[in-house]
Amino acid sequence: MDSLKEEYDEHQCWGMVASIDLYGCDPQLISNPASIQQLIDGLCASIDMKKFGQSLIQRFAEGTLEGYSAMQFIETSSITMHFDETKNRAFIDVFSCKFFAPTMAENFTKKFLKATDSKVTHYFRH
Repeated sequence: MDSLKEEYDEHQCWGMVASIDLYGCDPQLISNPASIQQLIDGLCASIDMKKFGQSLIQRFAEGTLEGYSAMQFIETSSITMHFDETKNRAFIDVFSCKFFAPTMAENFTKKFLKATDSKVTHYFRH
């Protein structure tokens, strides 16, 4: 994490994005708005982000695309989440102009959603 922080500082980044893909999630967790709210709250705490306003958690679409999506503004940008109940997947994006550790976000979300596999990719905004 230290080398990632050094790279962030060295390039004078304005922000960073982490995209987390989670597979084999617990279907009870990704289809329950109360659990999704707990996920948002816990993720913000685990990467030291301060929530700004209320979370937006909505279920919409039709057929295999129907499911929950969530959005949380944070003081340094936002977190978005989309849940695929058909294949028990979750797709989470964190964008912040405050540095955070993408692997910490991945580890927290994987453990919380009881996912069997995950991957995270990140990039800096200049």
